[in-house]
Amino acid sequence: MNEENIRKYAELMNELGLSALEITEDGSKIRLEREAAPASAVTVPVMQPLTLPSASNGADTSSALDADIITITSPMVGVFYAAPTENAEHFVSVGARVKKGDTLCIIEAMKLMNEITSEEDGIVAEICVTNGQVVDFGCDLFKIKRL
Repeated sequence: MNEENIRKYAELMNELGLSALEITEDGSKIRLEREAAPASAVTVPVMQPLTLPSASNGADTSSALDADIITITSPMVGVFYAAPTENAEHFVSVGARVKKGDTLCIIEAMKLMNEITSEEDGIVAEICVTNGQVVDFGCDLFKIKRL
C-alpha cells in the first residue's frame, strides 16, 4: 500500500468523522486511528429553568400568569415528538381545539414512547418546543387556553 492511498484513507476518516479505519488490500493490512475530538468542541444545549409539574401528566395550572392559560410541562427527560411517525401530520398545531385526553405529543424516554395528553378542553395557544428536541423534566411543552 502506498503513501498516497494512506493519505486518501486519512482524508476519508476526517470527512466521515471516524476515529479508526482498518483496510485489507492486496494481502496487506493497515489500521489508522486518531484521537477523538477534545471535549471543549462539544456543544451543550442550554436548558430552561426547572418548574415542577402539579398534575400527574405534567399540567401546571398554578404558575400561569393568565388564569385561562394552562401550561403542559414534560413529566420526564426525553425526546419530544410532535407526530406519531416521521412523515405523519402533527398531533396538534397552534389554534387547534383539544379535548381532555387528546394526545398532544410523544416523549421518547429509554426507547419507550410516552403519550402526553391534554388535561382539559381548550385551544393550543403555543407549542414551546420543536420536533426532535430533547426536553427536561418540567420543561414547558404547550400552553393551552381553557374554554
